[in-house]
Amino acid sequence: MRLIAIGRMKDAADRALMERYLKRLAPALDIVELPDGKGSPGEIKRREGEALLAALPDRAFVVALDQDGKTPDSEAFSDMLSGWLQLGRPLCFLIGGAEGLDAPVVARADALLSFGRFTWPHMLVRIMLTEQLYRARAIAAGHPYHRAGRPGRRA
Repeated sequence: MRLIAIGRMKDAADRALMERYLKRLAPALDIVELPDGKGSPGEIKRREGEALLAALPDRAFVVALDQDGKTPDSEAFSDMLSGWLQLGRPLCFLIGGAEGLDAPVVARADALLSFGRFTWPHMLVRIMLTEQLYRARAIAAGHPYHRAGRPGRRA
């Protein structure tokens, strides 16, 4: 799996939290950080979009993080992820910069995923995605990390 994202994660606390999940995740998640675009907001979005698309491997199955994407619960995401991993194609997650994803990136995506209608800082989205990937794999493996049987949760 690969996460291709705009911007560099500079904050040590953010990196430490992300590493907490990366070191436990199987299959491994490779991180590709691309530089922030320069110029007007439209130009930034276009340049970052071109860079994201150029970083994709051939035949990639692309999941773009976008506010208009699906908002599955963790169990449904686990099922989705398991299906994507069985495709035999490189699985790539895309996270845009502060201006969001350019239309050609959204059009190229095989799936759109959202963490809800809130606007999230793109560095925080990286951490949230990494944790959800770990959680999804734990669910698929029957590991108790998810705690699906908690009171108030469906079993």
